[in-house]
Amino acid sequence: MASQEEMITFDTKEMRSLLDMHNIEDRDSLYNLIIQSSVFNPRKIGSRIFVSPDYNETMEQQRELTMKRMHYLVDHGVFRWWITEGGAAVELRRMALNEVVQMYDHSLAVMLGAHYFLWGGAIQFFGTKRHHDKWLKITEDYSMKGCFAMTELGHGSNVRGIETVTTYDPSAKEFIINTPCESAQKYWIGGAAKHATHTIVFSQLHINGKDEGVHAFIVQIRDEDGNVCPNIRIADCGHKIGLNGVDNGRIWFDNVRIPRENLLNSVADVSPDGQYLSAIKDPVQRFAAFLAPLTSGRVNIAVSSIYVAKVGLATALRYALSRRAFSLAPNEPEVLLLDYPSHQRRLLPLLAKTYAMSFAGNYLKSIYVKRSPETNKTIHVVSSALKAMLTWHNMQTLQECREACGGQGLKTENRVGHLKGEYDVQLTFEGDNNVLMQQVSKALFGEYLATQKQNRPFKGLWLEHMNDPSPVIPAQLTGSILRSSQIQTDIFYLRERDLLKRFVAEVSAHQKQGRNKEYAFALAYQLAEDLGRAFADKAILLTSIEAEANVAAGPLKDVLALLRTLYALVVLEEDASFLRYGYLSVENAAVVRKEVMKLCSELRPHTLALVSSFGIPDAFLSPIAFDWIEANSWSSVQQ
Repeated sequence: MASQEEMITFDTKEMRSLLDMHNIEDRDSLYNLIIQSSVFNPRKIGSRIFVSPDYNETMEQQRELTMKRMHYLVDHGVFRWWITEGGAAVELRRMALNEVVQMYDHSLAVMLGAHYFLWGGAIQFFGTKRHHDKWLKITEDYSMKGCFAMTELGHGSNVRGIETVTTYDPSAKEFIINTPCESAQKYWIGGAAKHATHTIVFSQLHINGKDEGVHAFIVQIRDEDGNVCPNIRIADCGHKIGLNGVDNGRIWFDNVRIPRENLLNSVADVSPDGQYLSAIKDPVQRFAAFLAPLTSGRVNIAVSSIYVAKVGLATALRYALSRRAFSLAPNEPEVLLLDYPSHQRRLLPLLAKTYAMSFAGNYLKSIYVKRSPETNKTIHVVSSALKAMLTWHNMQTLQECREACGGQGLKTENRVGHLKGEYDVQLTFEGDNNVLMQQVSKALFGEYLATQKQNRPFKGLWLEHMNDPSPVIPAQLTGSILRSSQIQTDIFYLRERDLLKRFVAEVSAHQKQGRNKEYAFALAYQLAEDLGRAFADKAILLTSIEAEANVAAGPLKDVLALLRTLYALVVLEEDASFLRYGYLSVENAAVVRKEVMKLCSELRPHTLALVSSFGIPDAFLSPIAFDWIEANSWSSVQQ
């Protein structure tokens, strides 16, 4: 068994700065603000203070407390400059503070996201000066409450198919918004059921009998006294498996009239006499330009999911470093859970993946805040891939951590089990993960065809390797060969290269049989899924290698190499495509599996230092992460 002593051979503060990347002082300031305020439900368990929402409260109570916490953060200046200022520094600060809130409570994060990121972001990006002057300041001050009405009962991922219809009345210079059928009702609208005063409505715009596609409009849904406005009907979505601090609502519009100026007109406008105006004539390009700003939602979801996985791992691994079970020989003490190779294999690969995905998330944030029209496509593809992979990883991690904590994982106060229900929604909102992966594969398909048609090399999306000869993998792999970052990269490149060619060939074969492109894509879904994962895994590996390359030689770099190698080899072991398509032989797959266990044992002594490097305050974790006997003692009950 491995030593029970916990090695700290590297600087945990330096590791945290690598993981968090930016605004560490701002994060710590918000951590402290939450821990010190009674509105965030601090409670003493044993000798420690912990903060998290009380999920035993009714749905109505949770919603009211979410609003109290929103107002508290507003009053303490947390959201200052979130909307009225711009630039990379402002956006990175906003992301950092959102990541802290996500670790405290997803309901609170979703409510601030609906108001600031969705409603506020729509005003910023879809609106023009007239909207900015009227709405940005009051949005930032939270003196009105905005929500975002895109999803409908009958349409979620397929935004282009939404059924709400808006027409224009030139005599009154007003738009008329209508819900023509039950499937067109707006659904899951965060904040709509009780608190929101205004919403951004996404609707088909019909001008002079022609459907000009989806556009966005500002609509007031409640007056200053909280009464629902005329010709608007609102219902509650009801109790959910999580996020009960969010008042999700349903909205129907019965020929609601709004001023012409309420059209968000950065992409297209309607003149007073009813003429449709847009510099982008192609409706497909217009729709793409319209939705491009919404990428911020996927970026935030991807990154925040990794922070929640960190909460689960910090809790389960700390518990495994103090909980003992069974002795392996007579008269010997029981063994720490984390000294069992099987327990290491359950949790340490997830730790390595979390580190790798943290670096991928940092890369995604960095390209997003520096975005330009030229990089929008890259951001769309990378954010789609990482949103899917990172949120899937979070749910897998929380489930394994819950099980690794045994019965203690079932207690709400220990957070890990409950977080599963709270974050499950991330797999489907802002794009169903499976649909997003198909979008990634379609984008790679388009890039492949463009290089062939234009007779040019691949450029961007880390596809430059396609310009080189196919990498050759040694016939017999060993542990030392597998630890080479070049070999790891080559195997990941080989997989993506081959899957992309297979995908193009299969789609093209279906098209030659007379099927249109969309139907051909649908039939090739298995290869599309494999290719999407191959692209995402490659992106995560390459950003990990880059993060490692920027660190000077020493203990920190050595641990990063261990983590990166464990990540790469676990992907090789777990993804069936490496065997299915022959990138690994059965014999080499056995070598990989053996090396994974060896890497786990090497990483084991660094575990406490690695979870400490997350920088999460003790109060954001739970009793089982520390002295769980004291937390469950009779004296603790009497507190």
